[in-house]
Amino acid sequence: MNNFVHNYKILKMLNIYILSVIDQAKLTDTNSVNNIAELLMKGGFIMIPIILLSIFSVYLFIERYSYIRKASVIDESLVKNIINELKNNRPEEALMHTRYNKTSLGKILESGLSQKDKSAKAMESNIESAANLEIAMMEKDMGYLGIIAGVAPMLGFIGTISGVIKIFYNISLSDNISIGNISSGLYQKMICSGTGLIVGVIAYSCYHVLLMMIDRYSINLQKQVNEVVKVL
Repeated sequence: MNNFVHNYKILKMLNIYILSVIDQAKLTDTNSVNNIAELLMKGGFIMIPIILLSIFSVYLFIERYSYIRKASVIDESLVKNIINELKNNRPEEALMHTRYNKTSLGKILESGLSQKDKSAKAMESNIESAANLEIAMMEKDMGYLGIIAGVAPMLGFIGTISGVIKIFYNISLSDNISIGNISSGLYQKMICSGTGLIVGVIAYSCYHVLLMMIDRYSINLQKQVNEVVKVL
């Protein structure tokens, strides 16, 4: 329920942003540009999917960042309490500590300690499986950022190529090769290429920021789990 409310707030903010961009644009058929929104829309219809991809990238980054930041909390006091209980031969109390803890570390350790009737190797295997599952949940939907990082620049390039084709087609019809005819259309289509590259860079950067967060958590998690495994 909390994730639904959080995602709804993000979508609401993005919706307000989109409406503000549309209100600012007020596009006309002239070549004048009064704001960034108008400049972007000069790139033509191909700008629509590029802008949508940029919005989706921002939404996905915020959603994943919030989830990973919350899930990657390492409660060192939990590990100390569990080790203390295990050293004093109180596995039930150690298991209770994990059940009362709401972090992903608590869930991972609970999966192993709940198998107290099995061998230490089986408990360690369960902990490893639970850790892999938690990391997989953190990486959920991150592949879309990688796709956007590759697709957005290509869309921009397609927009540029289509613009150049249109320019030379118009020249062939009018038989008028003037700098004005070429530059006015060319700069508009170059907007597609520039915007596509920017969106691609943003998506690529967001992907690797999230990946670094997960890697950092994975290393810290392994350290804490190893401390528990030693006393099993």
